Amino acid sequence: MSHASENKTSSPGQPGAKHGRLALILLVLLALAGGLAISRRFSEKQVLARETEKLAVPTVGVIKPAAEPGNEELTLPAQLQPYVESAIYSRTNGYLQRWYKDIGSQVKKGDLLAEIETPEVDQELAQAKATRQQIEAQLQLARSTAERWANLRRTDSVSQQEADQQASAYTQAQANLAAANANVKRLEQLESFKRIYAPFSGVLTKRNVDVGALINAGSTGQNRELFDIAQVDPLRVFVSVPQANAASIRRGMPADIELREMDGQKFSGKVVRTADVIDPGTRTLLTEIDVPNPKNHLMPGAYAQVHFAVPVQTVRLSVPVNALLFRGEGPRVGVVGSDGKVHLKAISIGRDFGTKVEVLNGLDPNDRIIVNPADSLAEGQQVSVKSGGQPQS
Repeated sequence: MSHASENKTSSPGQPGAKHGRLALILLVLLALAGGLAISRRFSEKQVLARETEKLAVPTVGVIKPAAEPGNEELTLPAQLQPYVESAIYSRTNGYLQRWYKDIGSQVKKGDLLAEIETPEVDQELAQAKATRQQIEAQLQLARSTAERWANLRRTDSVSQQEADQQASAYTQAQANLAAANANVKRLEQLESFKRIYAPFSGVLTKRNVDVGALINAGSTGQNRELFDIAQVDPLRVFVSVPQANAASIRRGMPADIELREMDGQKFSGKVVRTADVIDPGTRTLLTEIDVPNPKNHLMPGAYAQVHFAVPVQTVRLSVPVNALLFRGEGPRVGVVGSDGKVHLKAISIGRDFGTKVEVLNGLDPNDRIIVNPADSLAEGQQVSVKSGGQPQS
C-alpha cells in the first residue's frame, strides 16, 4: 500500500504539481516586474539629474560690439558774423541835409546814402580859392621882376645882392602858390565828404542820424556813426574747437551750419582758416568757416551749431548700456569664451549716447558680450548661449 500511495503523490498529472509550477511562474513574473520598475526609476532619476544639472547652468543672450562710423560728428556752438562790417562816420562838419537809405536796405558799392550841408567848409573853400588867385598874381609879378633884375645884372646896372633878392622873392611866391593849391585841394576833399557813399555792397544795419542833425567829423568823443553796413553774403562763422579735436581740423574741410529755429535745415560751408594756435585760456582753436548766404536766410549775430565730420584714425566700438557691469574695481562686461565660460573684461567708457556707450579699449570686435547680465555673474562661470531663441551649451 505504501508503494501505491507514493506513486499516486508524485504523479505529474496530480494537482499539487500544477500548483508548484504556477507558483514558480508567478515568482518569475514578479521578479521581472520588480526589475522593470527598478530600471524605470533609475532611468527617471538619471533624466531628472541631467535636467537639474542643465537648469543649474544659466542661459544668456549675447551680442557682438557694434563698430562706430569712421567719421565722428563734432557739434560745437558758434555765432554768425558778417563777412565785412563797417561803421560809417562823417569826414566833414555840417548838418544832415538828406538821407536816402534806411535800415534793412540792400545797397551796392558806391550808392549814395546821405548828403551833408557844409556851409563853413564851402566858405573856407571859396576863401582858399580867392587866396590862391592872389598868390598867382603875386607870382606873376615876382617872376617878371626877377627876370628884369637878372637882365640888369648882366649890364652891371644893379648889384648881385639885389638880383638875388628878386630871385628869392620869386621862389617864395612859387612856394606860396603850392601851399595855396594844397589848401584848396584839402578843402575840396572835405567838401566831397558831404556826400556819403556805400564803401561795399551789403545791407544797412543802423541809421543813427536824421535830417537836420549836427554832424561832427571823426569817430572820437561823442560822435556816433552815421550808418552801419554789413556784407552778409557770405557769412563768417567763428567756432572754438577743443584741443582734443584741433588736429583734425583742416582748411577746406566741409562743415554744416544749423539753427534750431529753422527746423533742422542745414547750410553748407567750409573751413577757410584757423588761428594755428591753441588759446591758453580756453584750450581751444579759433576756426573760421565761410557760409554762402545768397538768399539772406542767415542773419549775422545769430546763435548756431556747427557740425564737423571729423575722421577717426582708430576702430571704435560701442555696446548697449544693459551689457555693463559696475563693480568696485570699475566697469566690466561679461564675455562668453569658446569654452562656454564667462570672462569679465575691464573696459574704458568714452562718450555716452544714451542707449549705448562708446568703449575706448578692452574689447575685441568678435567678443560675445552678455546682455542683461545678472549681478551674481562671476569669472569662469559656465553658461549656455541662446541661439535662435533656444539654449546652446
